[in-house]
Amino acid sequence: RLAFFFFLFPTPATSTTHKMSISAAVVEKAEECLKDDEKHMSSGDYYWNSYAHFGIHEEMLKDDVRTRSYRNSILNNKHLYRDKIIMDVGCGTGIMSLFAVTAGAKHVYAIDNSAIIEQAKQIAIDNGVADRITFIRGKVEEIELPEGAPEKVDVIISEWMGYFLFYESMLDTLIFARDKWLVPGGALMPDRSSLNICGIEDQDYKEEKINWWDRVWGYNMSCIRKLAMLEPLVDTVNNDNVCTDHCEMMMVDLNTVKKEELAFKVPFTLKAARNDNIHALVAYFDIWFAACHKPIHFSTGPHARYTHWKQTVFYLEEPILVSVGDEIKGTLSCKPNAKNPRDLDIVITYRLDREGFPEVRQEFFLR
Repeated sequence: RLAFFFFLFPTPATSTTHKMSISAAVVEKAEECLKDDEKHMSSGDYYWNSYAHFGIHEEMLKDDVRTRSYRNSILNNKHLYRDKIIMDVGCGTGIMSLFAVTAGAKHVYAIDNSAIIEQAKQIAIDNGVADRITFIRGKVEEIELPEGAPEKVDVIISEWMGYFLFYESMLDTLIFARDKWLVPGGALMPDRSSLNICGIEDQDYKEEKINWWDRVWGYNMSCIRKLAMLEPLVDTVNNDNVCTDHCEMMMVDLNTVKKEELAFKVPFTLKAARNDNIHALVAYFDIWFAACHKPIHFSTGPHARYTHWKQTVFYLEEPILVSVGDEIKGTLSCKPNAKNPRDLDIVITYRLDREGFPEVRQEFFLR
């Protein structure tokens, strides 16, 4: 199993060593694409600049479930794109813009605040479509469409989702773009999402990643265990470990959702599917392109094909011993962090629905 704690960050590109097979000319050209302040990033700009490195885009482009779902939603629904004005929010390498042009879009306005947009411009040139895509570098909330552009767009495409759906997500940015530029009755791609939860047995892995800190080479390091419990794990969960049913905690309609709704508290009920111990709760999301002639859907759950979003694992302080049919009832509260709204503060309360079992409250932080 591959696991990633949220304090692990992408490694920035390095290209100055002679051992690499990249010529000095290529390096010099790449550095020209970066502004001076991007070569020495502040923590406040880290989010945008982490997307400047091609490695993170390689991972997303190779995510077959993600990229194929977007591709099919566009190329199999050309009636939504033919001769239409399209906006690509958070365009990255411009792959969605390329799909839209292939589907017959009249023009695409592709927006990104990361340096990768400089490569996207070159990609458009190399594929002969530079005259049909206008790339705009900046924050969606701060930019304006160029002079002569239509006031509204017909379709907004965005791959806005983050881990746990909302971590580092661009949903607030998408809402802004929708309210400012989308024509009445226009299409959002995708247009629906849900946040779901289930319970897993995971004793061996919890011992390895959490309880291991209780005694390290004969020394008490349990203070780090407390920190590890606060950090949810982005992990690929084996579906065989799932020992409850699945609960849809919330559905998000992107056509109507408001920014204030990104802080929420939702209930959940899980029913045990077998006699077992529940060591963690696992959250994941589903996505729909319901505006398509034939709706397209994908899931990031443990029962579905791998995606780069994996699942988000919240380890419980103590395992819950359950028998078939037992119910665990609880709530999940989530709000953007006050200092960095792309981070999340999460509180989960839960109890086994039997007499004599108290409610447990745990806090988690996605950083």
